Amino acid sequence: MHLTPTWHAPNNIGALSTTRAGGFSTPPFSSLNLGLHVGDNQQHVQANRQLIVEKYLPANPVWLNQVHSSDVIMVDEHFDHSTVLTGDALFTRQHNQPLAIMTADCLPILLSTRCGSEIAAIHGGWRGLNAGIIANTVSKFSFPSSDIIAWLGPAIGAQQFEVGAEVKARFIEQSAEYEQAFKLLNANKYLLDIYAIARLQLRQTGVKTFSGGEHCTVSQPEMFFSYRRDGKTGRMASLIWRK
Repeated sequence: MHLTPTWHAPNNIGALSTTRAGGFSTPPFSSLNLGLHVGDNQQHVQANRQLIVEKYLPANPVWLNQVHSSDVIMVDEHFDHSTVLTGDALFTRQHNQPLAIMTADCLPILLSTRCGSEIAAIHGGWRGLNAGIIANTVSKFSFPSSDIIAWLGPAIGAQQFEVGAEVKARFIEQSAEYEQAFKLLNANKYLLDIYAIARLQLRQTGVKTFSGGEHCTVSQPEMFFSYRRDGKTGRMASLIWRK
């Protein structure tokens, strides 16, 4: 029903990534779909969300309307919990306030300071990564980036993510370093390693400690939803909170 991040976060940090199993939704959303925007029965989705709160979380998470942007939402004492804001990352210093990122092939990234005083969650699709979502999120921390640790959650694997030459060109325009994340398939198609892109960008921002990145949502259908594989499908959530 969930994965526990493989990282050395401090004891006051809670984090998990849900799988597709253990919920109430029926095919093609079976069964722990947490996305309200994918055409699933809304009551099933709400029951799934309530289930993970009751089993794992100290409070209801903050959910986002994710749009592949570089926008980071600050969750502080002024945050309005009655609205769903548009953006692709969440940052907080508050206690017992889970941050949620939904994915079904895109890369969820969880961040924490080594002391656990500041946390963030990032929705890392290729467009958001290209737009600078990682750097924008890291910039919200008051600590040096060398004090930040990161976990890369389940996403589409390097052998499954086929993209056009225009996607490669957009990254190479920013840095030739990105060449290593692309593998040529034919004249106009490449395989993109989204995990490699994220690791490069974390290094570029000064984050030196990161783990995860061992899963593939497309090739592990029993565990994960995958939009690329199935089209009409559910969403997992990766969550982080300060205890």
